[in-house]
Amino acid sequence: MIPGDAGHPGETIEQVGERADRVLGRAMPLLADGDVALVAHGHMLRVLTARYLRLEPTGGRMFGLDTGTLSTLGTEHGEPVITSLNVPPHD
Repeated sequence: MIPGDAGHPGETIEQVGERADRVLGRAMPLLADGDVALVAHGHMLRVLTARYLRLEPTGGRMFGLDTGTLSTLGTEHGEPVITSLNVPPHD
């Protein structure tokens, strides 16, 4: 079901997953030169995390992201992992 009304239909979870896949497709090659920072709303970041971990877009519901915190994705033994979650900003 697509949220919203006819004038503001929103996206399906599959469409958000496709958008996250496009972002990851653009970001992954940049990692060869160093870290990449992504800033977005929590819902998109949850889906992006799920897709990075090779989960279905609906898997994003398993990640609680706090406002204004830093979370990082990385690899361990060549597999995608969450390396930090909801780290408060430094003063």
